Amino acid sequence: MNLFPSDRSIADRFNPDANLVLYRGDARDSIETIPSNSIALIVTSPPYNIGKDYEQKTALEQYLKTQEKTIGELYRVLREDGSICWQVGNFIQNGEVYPLDIFYYDIFKKLNMFLRNRIVWHYGHGLHAKKRFSGRYETILWFSKSDNYIFNLDPVRVPSKYPGKRHYKGAKKGQLSGNKKGKNPSDVWEIVVKDWEDAIWDIPNVKSNHPEKTNHPCQYPVELVERCVLALTNEDDWVFDPYAGTGTSLIAAIKNNRRAMGSEKEADYIEIAKKRINSYYDGSLRTRPLGKPVYVPTGKEKVSQIPEEWKDNVQMNLFEEEKESK
Repeated sequence: MNLFPSDRSIADRFNPDANLVLYRGDARDSIETIPSNSIALIVTSPPYNIGKDYEQKTALEQYLKTQEKTIGELYRVLREDGSICWQVGNFIQNGEVYPLDIFYYDIFKKLNMFLRNRIVWHYGHGLHAKKRFSGRYETILWFSKSDNYIFNLDPVRVPSKYPGKRHYKGAKKGQLSGNKKGKNPSDVWEIVVKDWEDAIWDIPNVKSNHPEKTNHPCQYPVELVERCVLALTNEDDWVFDPYAGTGTSLIAAIKNNRRAMGSEKEADYIEIAKKRINSYYDGSLRTRPLGKPVYVPTGKEKVSQIPEEWKDNVQMNLFEEEKESK
C-alpha cells in the first residue's frame, strides 16, 4: 500500500511536510536547504570525472577535494542512525585504472564514519577494453554514521541455495540450519568463505534494451537502489540523492513508501525524472522487478550461436568444450 496516494506533488526544495522533493541546481546548494540530522539514507552515484557529456574532466586530486566538501555537508544532514551508500566505478587516465572507492574511503573515515560493507555490483554488459580486461563491476561503499544504524535484513533476503541443509553436529544436529525467510544476500568480501555466485550483486546495468533506459549515460537500475532503501530505512523515512539524474533513487524510495529528495542541475534530466515519477504513479513506468533472475541464453537464440564465419575459430572450440562440460 502506498502511504502517499493523495499527494503526488513534487516540491522544488526541502519541506519537512513534503513527500517528494526535486531540487534543480547544484548538489551543495540543495544540501544547504536540509536541516541537520534529517535524512535516513543518502544513496547516490556521484559524477565519476570521466568526461561524460554532463561533467568537465579535472585532475583526480581536485575532483576528490570538491567531493570531500560535499560529503562533509552530507554528513551534517544525515541522522545518527543513518547511512550513506556511495556507488562508484573507476577513473581511467592514460590507460591506468584508479579505483574510486579506494580514494573515497579516506574521505568518509575522516568524518569517523563506519564502513559496513564494500558491495560489488556485477553486470554482464558494457564497453569492451582493448588493452585490459573489460570492466564488469562497480562498487557501493555503505557507511553508517554511528554504531546505532538501521539494518532490516528480512526485506532483502534472497532464496537459499540449499534450503534443506541441516546442522550435522552439536546441540542442533539434524535441525534445519537456514532461515525460512531466505538468506543474507552478502557482499563481495564473503567470497573467501562462502559461495562465489552469492557474494556478488548480479543486477543488469541500464543499457539500450533495459526497460528503464533513458538518455542518461550513467543511469543505474531501480533494483540496485531498492535493496539499499529496504535494508537501511524504515517507511516514512527520508531518502536523499544529491545527484539524482533521471530520478532512479526517488522512484526506488516512493515505490517503497519512503519520502524522497533529489537534486539535479541538468534541466533535461529534471524533466525526465518528473515524467518517470508521474509514470510510476499512473502505473505505466516500466521497472525491472526486485530479485528477478538475470537472463541466461538457452543457446537456441541466433545471436548466441557461433556464426558460420567463425566455425574454424578458437572461440568455436571453447564454445563446444563449454557445452560438453554441461
